[in-house]
Amino acid sequence: MKPGIHPEYRPVVFRDKAGDMAFLTRSTVTSDQVVTWEDGNTYPVVDVEISSASHPFYTGRGRVVDTAGRVERFKQRYGRS
Repeated sequence: MKPGIHPEYRPVVFRDKAGDMAFLTRSTVTSDQVVTWEDGNTYPVVDVEISSASHPFYTGRGRVVDTAGRVERFKQRYGRS
């Protein structure tokens, strides 16, 4: 790697506002906000709208969309005779 051209890679807290969950990881993202983590250190925090804690696919709260009617109408309209 060339020196001086890469962004700083450091610990950052990502906080899911909808799922009331936060996790500490490493990233190059920057933020003006900071938060004191469980270990007593202060880290930059990035608020995200959705994560695995709040996404319906991961939580099992997703709805199943019934597309059978749409598919049948498509086949009737454009299907082979």
